Amino acid sequence: MKVGNDGANDKRPIETLSGGENVESLPLTAREQRFDIRIARDGTWFHEGDPIRRIELVKLFATVLRRDEAGDFWLVTPVERGRIVVEDTPFVAVEMAVSGSGDEQALSFRTNLDEWVECGPDHPIRVIHNPENGEPTPYILIRNGLEARILRPVYYEMVDRADTRGHDGEAEVGVWSKKVFFALGRLPGE
Repeated sequence: MKVGNDGANDKRPIETLSGGENVESLPLTAREQRFDIRIARDGTWFHEGDPIRRIELVKLFATVLRRDEAGDFWLVTPVERGRIVVEDTPFVAVEMAVSGSGDEQALSFRTNLDEWVECGPDHPIRVIHNPENGEPTPYILIRNGLEARILRPVYYEMVDRADTRGHDGEAEVGVWSKKVFFALGRLPGE
């Protein structure tokens, strides 16, 4: 008599997920699969090549989205776990709200799935500069290794609120949120 599904007795090592949890902590009945799900750079979710049009379904999938230490993305439920393809980040920051000013200000970001996160020590901003053209791409940590790419218009709003600090003949440009300075880039010294 067979009990459970085909993955129930799978003894292969399982990847660790960001945030300290690991796929191994899943119930033994969770089967590993490769789902035909892709998240495009603009935040659109696709299944079998077609966009998922029901936002409620995308939000549900997002609640079970995980990222392992190798950078792979997984949808993890009690009965299944499957890799998915993410072109850049699973979320896109589409709006920014500001309260306070100076180093006392707090920046909050809304994702394309209507999730708000307040930038600070637990939700830092990082900026990657393209080595070919120097163009910045900013990100904010949403949860458990999952980030949102901050859209260009939102980034420009941040730059409008930026402060400058001097370091070794260069000026560092960045924003304050929850008493933490997040560097956006450097300006060459004169």
